[in-house]
Amino acid sequence: MSMSSEPSQTRSATPPQINRLTSTRLGGKLVKDYWDRLFTAKERGAQVVWYNGAAVSPLFQAAGIEWCHGEAFGARLAAMHLEGPAQRTGEDYGYINELCSYARTTLGCAVLTKRATVDDRGISLPEADQEALASRLPPPDFFVNAYAGCSTGQQWDEISYRLFDKKLPFFKISYPLLWGNKPDAGYLRGEEWESASRQVARQVYKLIEFLEHQTGRPFDWEALRESMHYIKRASQLRLEAMALCRSKPAPATFWDWIASIAPINFLPGNQDLVDYFAGVKAEIEQRLSEGVVALPNERYRLAFDGIMNWNKVGWLANKFAENNAAVLTGRYTHNSFWNEPQLIDEDDPILGMAQHYLLCPFNHSAKVLGELLLRECENYGIEGVVFHATRTCRSASNGQLIIAQMAQRAGLQTMFFEGDVADASFYKDAILESRLEAMLEAIDTRRMSAT
Repeated sequence: MSMSSEPSQTRSATPPQINRLTSTRLGGKLVKDYWDRLFTAKERGAQVVWYNGAAVSPLFQAAGIEWCHGEAFGARLAAMHLEGPAQRTGEDYGYINELCSYARTTLGCAVLTKRATVDDRGISLPEADQEALASRLPPPDFFVNAYAGCSTGQQWDEISYRLFDKKLPFFKISYPLLWGNKPDAGYLRGEEWESASRQVARQVYKLIEFLEHQTGRPFDWEALRESMHYIKRASQLRLEAMALCRSKPAPATFWDWIASIAPINFLPGNQDLVDYFAGVKAEIEQRLSEGVVALPNERYRLAFDGIMNWNKVGWLANKFAENNAAVLTGRYTHNSFWNEPQLIDEDDPILGMAQHYLLCPFNHSAKVLGELLLRECENYGIEGVVFHATRTCRSASNGQLIIAQMAQRAGLQTMFFEGDVADASFYKDAILESRLEAMLEAIDTRRMSAT
C-alpha cells in the first residue's frame, strides 16, 4: 500500500519507531513505588480499602487509609503480561471469560489473596513466579464502590464482598446517568447536571462519615484540601501539555498520555504528582523549541476511542508508527481523569470532586460523547478515528456506532477493531493491521479527490 497521495512515494524500508517521551518513565517509578508500599500495608499496621470506579482516593489519603484500585491493578498485570494466573483463578472460581476482564482479573486476585490469608502455609511460590504478583494484594478491611456508567462495575465490589464471606463493611456511591435529553441539557450545563452534581456530593459526604466510622478518628479536611490542591495543579499541567501536542508534527502522542493515566488516576495528591506533570510539560516544550517530533514521518493524525488494550500498548504504538500515523487524542485520555480542573474549589472541594466523578466517559449520552470527540478532532486536525470495541467492557463500547456515524458525517474516516482491556485472547493483530491500512487508504483517496 502506498502511504501517500503521490503514487511514487512508498513506505520506508525501515519502519519508524515512535519517539516516546522519556519523562513518563518517572511515572512508572512512582506507580511501582505506590504498589510496593501497598503490598506492605498490613506489616505497617495500615488499614486497606479496595475500591473501583471514580478517583475517590483523595478521601482515603486524607483519612490515612491505604487504597487499592481494582481496575488499576488489573491494567498493571495486563501491561506486564502477568494477568494469566489471576484470570485463570477467576475462571476456575466460576467467572466466565465474557465478564469484564478487569473484574475477572482482580476477582481472581481476591481469591488468591483470601487463600493466602486463610491458609497458614500461604501460597508457596518463588518471587519470580507469575502468580506471585497477582497474589500480593493485602486483604481489605472494607470496600468502597464508586462506579459510574457501568453496571458490572457497580456489582464488582458486591461480588468481592461475598468472596470475603460478607464480613467486611461496604459503602457504595450511586451515580445518575447523564442522559442529556432535557432541553437545557449539555456538557457541564443544565438542571440535570446541577441536580446530579448535588446528588453525588451528598453521597461523598456520607462516604466521609463512613470513613470516620471505620478509622475511629475525625476526617482530616485540611489534608483533603492539600491533596486536591496538588491534584488540581497536576491536572492543569497535564491539560496544558496535551494542548501543546496540537502542533504539526506533534511532539508527543496518545501513547504518552496512556503512560500518564496511572499517576493522575490513583496516585497520592502531593508534590511528586505535580513535579511529574511539570516534567512532562517541560519535555514537550523542549521538543517544540528544538524541533523534535514524536513520529519522524507523521502523515496521518488520528483519534482513538475506547479503553486501552493494556496487553498491546507497545505493539499498537509501533504499528501506528510504521504506518506514519500519529494517534493524538482519545476519550480515555483527553476526556477523563480530573479533566476539568476549573471545577475544583480548593477550599471546599467536595462539589467539584463529585462533578468529576460524574464525568466518567461512560456516564454521558452518545450525543455528548460524539460532540466531545468532534471537538478534540478539530483541535488536533484529526482525519480518522480508531474505535476499540472492547469485548468485555460493554459500557466502553456502548454508543460507539452512534459516535462513529457522527464522525463520518463530519467528514472523518473511521475503523473498528475488537480487543479487550486485559484479556489478549479477544484481539488479533491481523484484523487491526488490515482495517488500519484500509482506513489510511480511504484518507489518501479523500485527499486526492480534494485536490
